[in-house]
Amino acid sequence: MKRPTVFLSLAVLITAACGGAVWVYEGSWGKGGSGDGELKHPEEVAAAIFGNVYVADTENNRIQHFTATGSFLGKWGSRGSGPGQFNKPTGIALAPNGVVYVADSLNYRIQYFSATGSFLGAWGSKGREAGKFGKPATVEVVAPNRVYVADAGNDRIQYFTPAGSFLGMWGVHGAGNGEFDTPAGLAAAPNGNIYVADAGNDRVQYFTPIGVFRGKWGIRGGGQGQFQRPEGVLVGPTGRVFVADTANHRVQYFTAAGSFLSLFGERGSGPGQFLFPVGVALSLAGDRLYVADAVNNRIQYFKDTEYAVSPTSLGRVKALFR
Repeated sequence: MKRPTVFLSLAVLITAACGGAVWVYEGSWGKGGSGDGELKHPEEVAAAIFGNVYVADTENNRIQHFTATGSFLGKWGSRGSGPGQFNKPTGIALAPNGVVYVADSLNYRIQYFSATGSFLGAWGSKGREAGKFGKPATVEVVAPNRVYVADAGNDRIQYFTPAGSFLGMWGVHGAGNGEFDTPAGLAAAPNGNIYVADAGNDRVQYFTPIGVFRGKWGIRGGGQGQFQRPEGVLVGPTGRVFVADTANHRVQYFTAAGSFLSLFGERGSGPGQFLFPVGVALSLAGDRLYVADAVNNRIQYFKDTEYAVSPTSLGRVKALFR
């Protein structure tokens, strides 16, 4: 492996290698508060095709958006149940056309907006019937016509048209194949498979786009490939699966079938350390990884210094949908 370029401003070399990848701490933004650019328990982050980064600022009941390196650009939302208001927004996803979808968890609905926060629509209410939610934890947009929701309170995955018409669902409470205990994270792979961070079962499961079980990995623990309440998952353009191993205060990554590749992070508040990381997202180029470091009230980002950039690839475009 060739020697990586190290960013010496606060350079933290994050664990070694996965197919040539070397992740290096690059920067962070945010601190506890409610002012512009301040955060209170951010639980999700998403990167847009035009480089901006959107954050579900959960305890502040709003969405904020930033440049790729954290300069504040704008915000919308306040606590409430009206259009454009939130009660604990925990998930965020971006469609290819720039529409922003938000899992408004304790209002039991999905809302969607223009890229600058103009309200466009909403669907959902509290319940167990199809199209209703026990608690929508996160949302994922898959082009051209599906929106997936991790319905954590009902231990299932539901999927819809972009305007909210119900299409299908799978999952019940349990620990068997295709069963869930508080599914908290959701990601689509370039090949169409759907990966789920099954938080209460300390594992990741993956399925076909209509919910046919394909595989799983993980048990409770602190070793390689083990988890303690994983709440975020991301599939990159090459098929690598990144998991926010939340209660282990780290990020692990794997092959598409779950073989362990590497990990980084530990408990703390320094550069490259985490306190309950939740959301993970990749830049368009696939060479920058964003992590919602929830209890540290910040977003951290890391640079893959040996990633081969080919931004026109279909797989890389699909990575935008997380």
